Amino acid sequence: MTNAAELSTDLPGDDGQLRQGGRSLLLALYTALRSLKLYPLENATVQKSLSDLDTITRSLLQSEIELEIRIAGDFIFVNSTRLRLELDNYASFSHILAIFRAFEIGALRVKTGADRREWQIFLSLLLSLAGRSSVDERHKELQERLETGKVVNLEVERGITEGGSSSAEARHASKQVYAQGVAVTKDVIAGVRLGRATGLKRVKRAVQMVVDQVLNNEISMVGLTTLRDYDEYTFTHSVNVCIFSVALGKKLGLSKVQLCDLGMAALLHDVGKARVPADILNKAGKLDEREWKVIQAHPWYGALTLFSMRGYEEIPYRSILVAHEHHMKMDLTGYPKVVRPRTLGIFSRIVSVADGFDAATTRRVYQTVPIEPDQVLREMWENPNRGYDRVLVKALINLIGVYPVGTCVILDSFEVAVVAAPNPDGEQFKRPIVRIAVDADGGPVPPPGTEVSLSEKDESGGYRRSIVKVTNPARYGITVGDYFI
Repeated sequence: MTNAAELSTDLPGDDGQLRQGGRSLLLALYTALRSLKLYPLENATVQKSLSDLDTITRSLLQSEIELEIRIAGDFIFVNSTRLRLELDNYASFSHILAIFRAFEIGALRVKTGADRREWQIFLSLLLSLAGRSSVDERHKELQERLETGKVVNLEVERGITEGGSSSAEARHASKQVYAQGVAVTKDVIAGVRLGRATGLKRVKRAVQMVVDQVLNNEISMVGLTTLRDYDEYTFTHSVNVCIFSVALGKKLGLSKVQLCDLGMAALLHDVGKARVPADILNKAGKLDEREWKVIQAHPWYGALTLFSMRGYEEIPYRSILVAHEHHMKMDLTGYPKVVRPRTLGIFSRIVSVADGFDAATTRRVYQTVPIEPDQVLREMWENPNRGYDRVLVKALINLIGVYPVGTCVILDSFEVAVVAAPNPDGEQFKRPIVRIAVDADGGPVPPPGTEVSLSEKDESGGYRRSIVKVTNPARYGITVGDYFI
């Protein structure tokens, strides 16, 4: 079973040494950035952080002719060696990814002559220019100011923005993948209910397509999780949990093979509910003790079902484990009850977080009014009784923002909007990308709406729009899912 420790194991040899040195470099870079943001330049903490950064850089350059920190999606490479995202470096890596994206920095090259002065100028510019209204302005001025400051040993290369994430073609491709996922889930559940053998090749193909789309069009795929069908909750929920889990796995730096295994486990996590009588699953009122025990048995049913499926040898062991563990909670007070102490697998913890978020934000027969996404995230983060891995909840918040995709918000411009994506600048987490659904005069704006960034500023330097509060989309006749198709 893969756990967090296994995911962080270094490879032996030069790659392992460079990976360790690269992590130290990134941590020093993060520390220096934070210090410069919090304290004046002459402060001892700032001076020490710059000295540490300079020392680590010089040490690495003794064995490497040149250092290149390159950003590719959610991954960071140092001289073509990918740095592993771990729980203890999550904050530093995420912060550096966010600030590089804010300037569209695809790569930072560090030459042998780089010194404290150049690092100080470079980092100070990143902090002082972060408030510019557009990425183009930020990147252009950063390049100009580096030249003016005679910074010649730190070179910035502009990155390529992920294309197509908001295009009609990307949305269409994502919709096809989503529909395929729902169809496959229906087939699996129907097969289990009828005692019919279910082939897994279609399931694997569907999961691989989800992984490809999340890697290439993450915004489009996450947006489709808002297409929650009240009548087909079981199927759409499984696909949504698959999407959220794969996106979280990507955020954590899992390989494509690991993402496919994770996606399979997530898509099949609730397969045990196929053995729960429909009258219990769809009961509108409170469950009695007998009915609740039947519901609590679905993880065990799921593990048995997956183990006995045709071609079970093709089902990764983790899928069976996730079906069994996804409701156990971190402190093991969930269900099914454990006989002896155990540590939940990383896949089970990821799927548990994805499952909890999607379930709480979806209207169901016994939950006719879904909880607003921002409230769900707050509860998952603040209430330890929910039993989620707080690091993974934090990763989910970082993935979908304080105002998750699909949240309906009222703006100070008197417009009503649907959150379409988190702000690419991690520092602007309270200013997502939104699609205007109701204009300032109260008139509806047809889907997909007018897309704007809440970080846009006017001529006086103030923000053009800000969120006043979260609201229920039903009050304005808004069907959130319409703005993502």
